[in-house]
Amino acid sequence: MESPAFDLAFVPAYGRAVPVAPGVERITAENPGPFTFYGTNSYIVGGSSVAVIDPGPEDEAHYLALMAALAGREVTHIFVSHTHRDHSPLSRRLQAATGAVTVGQGPHRPARRLRDGEINPFSESADLAFVPDIALSDGQTLSGDGWSLTSVATPGHTANHAAFALEGRDILFSGDHVMAWSTSIVAPPDGSMADYMASLERLIERQDRLLLPGHGGPVTQPAAFLPGLKAHRLGRERAILERIRAGDRAITEMVKAIYRDTDPKLYGAAALSVLAHIEDLVERGEIAADGPPSLAATYRLL
Repeated sequence: MESPAFDLAFVPAYGRAVPVAPGVERITAENPGPFTFYGTNSYIVGGSSVAVIDPGPEDEAHYLALMAALAGREVTHIFVSHTHRDHSPLSRRLQAATGAVTVGQGPHRPARRLRDGEINPFSESADLAFVPDIALSDGQTLSGDGWSLTSVATPGHTANHAAFALEGRDILFSGDHVMAWSTSIVAPPDGSMADYMASLERLIERQDRLLLPGHGGPVTQPAAFLPGLKAHRLGRERAILERIRAGDRAITEMVKAIYRDTDPKLYGAAALSVLAHIEDLVERGEIAADGPPSLAATYRLL
């Protein structure tokens, strides 16, 4: 299946603040993994008075690196794109050290309720303790010394995901919604493919010139990359419909065929991504399930 031009060339520079745009620095936490790439990116925005975006996991080395980079500067705001444990937990220690207010779309919540007998496979990844001091509504702007950040609601990866637009610069901090190195996982019940696609369309319409994501390097050509990402997702949807048309009835069958070039260790995450597409297809009336959509259900075309 054709994919957008993913960029895997990234040097994390652990423990160091790296300038990525005028007035913007990036520090990458050393928490590499299949969903975090080389680690979580924290951003510092401003000059003598700054905002921190996505402080990251509760990690001593990353905390010390952030504090070293922030030495001599006032921290007024701590923005959190979403409440996964690789993005928000360090906000508590950073707030205690700096007195900054925390900012986010809201506490963690699923995109939909758990169905009878359903287990949330990513429940341990949620930071349920994070409650922002300021719950930003979509389009709301907060300003500091030389910076203004506007909330852009981008549900999909999580229900409370928000990107942050740096006003006057055409720069968007895209969190985990759009990343240069890979697609974002959309896993029900926390995630919603219908929401994700609507949020992606919104970013296409924005026409930012630079995206700074939560993992990996920047998206330097959003005008080309974002439509490619949309086409990739639509291609995955078509592949699911083709597998059902070919006789596959279970998600496990579809995953083996569609993700045949993927490490089998990631089949669990792939199955959740397929489920997210299937929930959207059922809602749109293109396929039917033998009950509520689930990993164990069987499916057919309508």
